[in-house]
Amino acid sequence: MRITFKVNRLATILCTAAIMVGSMPAAEGRTQKPALHAQHWMAVTGKPLAATAGAMIFQKGGNAVDAACAMIAATSTMWDTLSWGGETQALIYNPNTGKVIGINALGVAPTGATPEFFHQKGMNYPPEFGPLAAVTPGTPGGLMTMLAEYGTMSLADVLAPAIQMADGYPMEAELSNTIEKYKDKIAQWPYSKRTILIHPGEARQGPQPGEIFHQPELAATLRKLVEAEHKARAAGKDRKAAIYAAYDRFYKGDIAQELVRGTREQGGLFTMEDLAKWKVHIEEPVHTNYKGIEVYKLTTWVQSPVMLQALNILEGFDLKAMGYDSARYIHTLYQAMNLAYADRDFYYGDPYFPPESPIQGLLSKDYARERAKLIQSDHNDPDIRPGDPYPYQGGKNPFTAILQKWHSKMPSASPAAPSQWSPTALVEYDRTFRLGTTSVEATDDKGWAVSVTPSGGWTPAVIAGHTGVGLSQRMQSFVLDASENPFNVLEPGKRPRATLTPTLALKGGKPFLVFSVQGGDTQDQNLLQFFLNVVEFGMTPQEATEAANITSYQMRDSFGAHESIPGRLTVNTATPTWVRQELVRMGYKLEFEERSSGPINAIELDSVHGTMWGGSSNHGEDYGIGW
Repeated sequence: MRITFKVNRLATILCTAAIMVGSMPAAEGRTQKPALHAQHWMAVTGKPLAATAGAMIFQKGGNAVDAACAMIAATSTMWDTLSWGGETQALIYNPNTGKVIGINALGVAPTGATPEFFHQKGMNYPPEFGPLAAVTPGTPGGLMTMLAEYGTMSLADVLAPAIQMADGYPMEAELSNTIEKYKDKIAQWPYSKRTILIHPGEARQGPQPGEIFHQPELAATLRKLVEAEHKARAAGKDRKAAIYAAYDRFYKGDIAQELVRGTREQGGLFTMEDLAKWKVHIEEPVHTNYKGIEVYKLTTWVQSPVMLQALNILEGFDLKAMGYDSARYIHTLYQAMNLAYADRDFYYGDPYFPPESPIQGLLSKDYARERAKLIQSDHNDPDIRPGDPYPYQGGKNPFTAILQKWHSKMPSASPAAPSQWSPTALVEYDRTFRLGTTSVEATDDKGWAVSVTPSGGWTPAVIAGHTGVGLSQRMQSFVLDASENPFNVLEPGKRPRATLTPTLALKGGKPFLVFSVQGGDTQDQNLLQFFLNVVEFGMTPQEATEAANITSYQMRDSFGAHESIPGRLTVNTATPTWVRQELVRMGYKLEFEERSSGPINAIELDSVHGTMWGGSSNHGEDYGIGW
């Protein structure tokens, strides 16, 4: 009895200690990268040179919007998993109004892009690469709209670092290696080949790491935008109107003409009317309250609301008591994400096209409580399906017949068990599932806060004629069959439901957290866990960006063949044996990564001290600068 008592007492002590470790703030934890601190401004993004571009703008007196625009321009010029023909989406906190606004600068399907068009070519989805993968360019318009409406500087000032880089900048090893990997595809498109494969006939045809990479045609395009601004100012236009004159030159003038000519020459579908009719939408974002913190996301034209849905579901659980990365915590997180992502896969789409997504019902707290009841505490459900949010907004679901036949896996999908996938198939699946973007975060002491996830036109991209502009590959995120998602069926002029998902969180009506991440369908998974790391487990931003994350693959891939792998779960290599064993018993097929957080970038606004804490993940090349 005495021995049993000691053992039980020891078990109680160990259990209590584990819970305390899981729930105590980790402010003194060691991180691989140092935490960032600033008083006046902070700039964080996917590449060190791009963060420097943001710092240069801050040093000239620009606000956080000016700096964010300079970072978008720099990352686009550096092909940091995007280029100038991609798309930009942003959340901006305006201290003058106390409101968060959204920037919707996602391109649209061009004239002639219909399900019938691609079916006639024997395709189940639009292609991943090439001119037929492209929606209209959105990043130039998004950048110029942000700058005109909320910035303080001229387009010439903000584009100056990017123009210098287009004239020539030292190539980083990551892009150099990516070019080498895709050189055969790049060689298919004449303007891409000429711009990027600068050493024809050599073993390594792209720029070497450290070699100065010149993009004279892109530099000329950017200078045309500045020239249009200068002419407008000389004609008496104010700062805002002059920036929009540059906007018009890109979408309606000689730049647009060359974009259309160069795209159609290579088999694309763009028309001048497509570019001229496209416009940036300034929107009211959606939000939810999680334990007193208002979390803002863009609406259903991206996957953003999925994080809000997951937070609503998780709010009814005592996550802190479960302990950070315990088996119970990981399982609950995974199941909540399953429920939210199943809704994403069925109900999300362009809000400017019918049918209208039932966003009010999807974000209802009552709906979340009903969804939470489906979580089984002891095993994974491999066939979580979309719910019916319509009754929670006083409506009736018009797609009940489709919904009843919908399963988490596609009817034609590969075998359910990850063990049945070949290594080659899994590598290809992971490549598309995690397709990257970059992230841009900027804050200043005037109260401005900006979170951006620009993307599209990643290597290998088709360069449109002599513009130097690499085109988007976002068309593949459409579906061609309403039975998969009646809200996201391809149609000319429509935006595909993208994965891009910036985030702003407010506490007491003021910015608290500014964060985003790259990584395709992993984005809101990583951001959800980052947020909980800070809010529930007391981590600093740097700790939270480096902390162990899980990755689920049970949602439908937004790229490629739109497949899913129920039960497959990536956890950190540091996950203890007993946690691994319990997860396996729950039905998970485990895989392991040393750095599992994703390249999260974040800024926390410290209202107590009036300072800024920055975090930049140790996952990739992301970097931050503050002052």
